[in-house]
Amino acid sequence: MLAAKPSPSTPPSDEAAGASAPAGSMSFIARVRAALPQLPPTERRLGEFLLDFPGNLSSYAALEIAQLTGVSNATVTRFIRRLGYEGYEDARRHARQQEGSGSPLFLPASAAQGTPTSELIAAHLRQASDSLATTIGQLSAEQLDAIAQALVGARQLLFVGYRQNRNFAAYLRWQLLQALPMPSQVIPGAGETLGEYIAQLSEQDVVIVFALRRSVRVVSEFAAQARRQGARLLCITDHASPAMPADWLLRVHTAAPGPLDNHAALFMLSHLIATATLQQSGQPGRRRMAAIEAGHDALGELL
Repeated sequence: MLAAKPSPSTPPSDEAAGASAPAGSMSFIARVRAALPQLPPTERRLGEFLLDFPGNLSSYAALEIAQLTGVSNATVTRFIRRLGYEGYEDARRHARQQEGSGSPLFLPASAAQGTPTSELIAAHLRQASDSLATTIGQLSAEQLDAIAQALVGARQLLFVGYRQNRNFAAYLRWQLLQALPMPSQVIPGAGETLGEYIAQLSEQDVVIVFALRRSVRVVSEFAAQARRQGARLLCITDHASPAMPADWLLRVHTAAPGPLDNHAALFMLSHLIATATLQQSGQPGRRRMAAIEAGHDALGELL
């Protein structure tokens, strides 16, 4: 592909290449954001629309985008060239490549816009049901038993998660805390780094990593180092994220009729892991649950 030629109104830039640009160049969204302050009103309206729903660029023809935003086809052409692309198809290919990046923005706006609420609810229920069935259908009883046995027999449990994944990690830790007495924590804590936990890892430990989109690069590096030191690794991720080497790799389906992921299947998976672990813990696990309940009663902290 020939290098893209910036329009006269846009300062030349090495990063204004087309879809074949190197990995370090500007994304489609970054180009739109950079150009937005200098755009004339009609192109600004088009730019703001594509920033909200960039997935529409890869889903629709130029004429359809023009109709959706109330601008002319010529305005779409000028806008695309102003971003440094040779033409609409060049920009479209670039945006399509980014659909796999994990950003929920690259889902078409039409999936949710203008849909009656009753239909939207039904669509979400259908999608959540499909995700539950697919996610749990991929989990064998043997896998679940092996994970539960590892958790029950561990010296310590470390739960790793950044951004939304930290909430998921904290949820599963809280569930397991009911039955398992060994030390466990979500890492890193405030002001800490993952590197501070590497030295203490051994083959007696289990690391549970949540890496659903969009996680951070250091998580996979930490997971690889943990395995090199003998720790067993349970990785829970989704189909939009790259796989990492793990003893158990569980993929969760999170698709939804809109730009926000649906995590119903993730919580069901966490529930199954916690339930299987409670069963594996046997009488000691039951006694721990009873002791926790006695503690609640002694403190009077629950209604």
